[in-house]
Amino acid sequence: MGITDLADGITRRVEALGDTLSGAFMEPVIRLGVTGLARSGKTVFITSLVANLIDRARMGALAAQAEGRIEAAYLQPQPDDTLPRFDYETHLAALTAAQPHWPDSTRAVSELRLSLRVRPTGLLSGLSGPRTLHLDIVDYPGEWLLDLGLMDKTYDQWSREVMARIAARSEAAEFMARVCAVDPASPHDEPLAQDLARRFTGYLNAARAAGYYDCTPGRFILPGDLAGSPVLTFAPLPGEGEGPRKSLRREMARRFEAYKAQVVKPFFRDHFSRIDRQVVLVDALGAIHKGPAAVEDMRQAMAETLGAFRPGGNAFLSRLLRGKRVERILFAATKADHLHHSQHPRLTAIMQALTREARSRADFAGAQTAAMSIAALRATVEETITHAGKPLDCVRGTLLETGKQAAFYPGDLPEDPNRLLGPARAGAQSWLDEDYKVMNFAAAPLRLRPGEGPPHIRLDRAAQFLIGDRL
Repeated sequence: MGITDLADGITRRVEALGDTLSGAFMEPVIRLGVTGLARSGKTVFITSLVANLIDRARMGALAAQAEGRIEAAYLQPQPDDTLPRFDYETHLAALTAAQPHWPDSTRAVSELRLSLRVRPTGLLSGLSGPRTLHLDIVDYPGEWLLDLGLMDKTYDQWSREVMARIAARSEAAEFMARVCAVDPASPHDEPLAQDLARRFTGYLNAARAAGYYDCTPGRFILPGDLAGSPVLTFAPLPGEGEGPRKSLRREMARRFEAYKAQVVKPFFRDHFSRIDRQVVLVDALGAIHKGPAAVEDMRQAMAETLGAFRPGGNAFLSRLLRGKRVERILFAATKADHLHHSQHPRLTAIMQALTREARSRADFAGAQTAAMSIAALRATVEETITHAGKPLDCVRGTLLETGKQAAFYPGDLPEDPNRLLGPARAGAQSWLDEDYKVMNFAAAPLRLRPGEGPPHIRLDRAAQFLIGDRL
C-alpha cells in the first residue's frame, strides 16, 4: 500500500467518523446515489422525487407522509462547493411547461440537498420536537460506475477481455480491422494512438446506441474537460506482455493505469465511497425490445455493477474501521407507464431475475436490496381496445417522434422470467414466441393541484425503501 492509498484510507475513516457523530448528535444526513445505464431516466427520477417530496399528496406509500409526520421539505445549498448543483428548477420547468419536454441526460456528477423536517415517532415523540434530516442526492452517469470494475484489472486483462467480447460485433468492425493491422511492439506514434482511440470511442458510442451496456471506459463516452487528453487516448491491443520500452503497447498500458489512478480512483474516493443508499435505474423494456443479447448484457452489467458498491451495514465500528458501505440498494425498472398495470408484476419479476446475482451478493454482505418497476413521471394513460374480437390492454400517449396520439401494446411479457433469461444466457439471436416492442413517448402536459407533485408509478414505494427507515 502506498502513502497516497494510506492517506486516502485515513481521510475516508475520518469522514465516516464525522458523518457518524453528525448523525448521532446533530442533523442526520443521507447520501443517496442515483445512477443508471443508458436512457434509464436518472434526471427525470431525481426531479420527480424532489418535487414529490416537496409536494407530497401523491406519496401515500411513504410511511412518514401517511402518518402526517413530515412537516416541511425544502431545498438548501448543497454541502459540496466543488460540485455542480443538480439543476432541479430547470428540469422541473421542462416537465411542467405548457409544451413539456424531457430534460437533458446526465453528463457529469451533480448534487442537490433536500431537507425534511420530521416529527419523531414512538417514545421520542413526546420528548423532542421535530428534527431535520438532510437528503443529499448525488447524480452520476452509469458509465462512470461501470469504470470501477477496471480498478482490479491490468491493461493486458482489460485488452484481452474487450477484444474477445467485441470481435463479433458489427459496431466494432472498423476498429477491429484497424487495430489488428497494428504491431503493438512498434515504437509509440501519437497520431496512431489518437486514431485508435478515436475509432475505439466510435465503437463505444455505437455499442451504447445498439443497446450494449459494457461500454467502458465510461469517460470515452462522456469525456467532459478531459476530451483530447492523453488519459483518454488509449485503446485495447491484441497480444500480451509488457512490450519494448517506448513501444505502443507500453504507452497504452501506461495511459490505462493513468486513467485508473487519475480518473476512476478520484471518483470513487470523492463521491462514490461516501454514498449511504443507492438506486440503480434500468431500462429493462428497452433491453427486452433489442433482444436476448441485450438482456444478457444487461444482466452481466448488473452483476458487475454491484462489485463497486461495497455493500453492508453502516454500523458505527464498521464505518469507523472500514469506511462507509451502501446500506440499501434499489434496482428499478423504469418506464413502467409503457405497460398496462396488469403487466407490472411481470416486469418486476423480470427485474428481480435480472438482478438476482447482484442482489444475492449484496444481501450476503449485509445490505438490503429490492427490485421494482416504477415510472418517475407518468406519460401515458391506460385503455382497453378490441383487437380481433378480443380485449387488449394498452397504454395511450403522445409519440415523441411524430407528436401524434397513439394506443400502444408492447407485447405480453412472460409470467416466468426464465423464458427471457434462458434464451439470453444461451445466446439466442431473437425471441421465439413474441416480438416485444417499445415506443418513445413525449412528456404529457401536467395539471397539478396545490400540494401535488408530478404523477408517477410507485415512486413513493421507492422512497419508502430508500429513506423511509430514517424518517
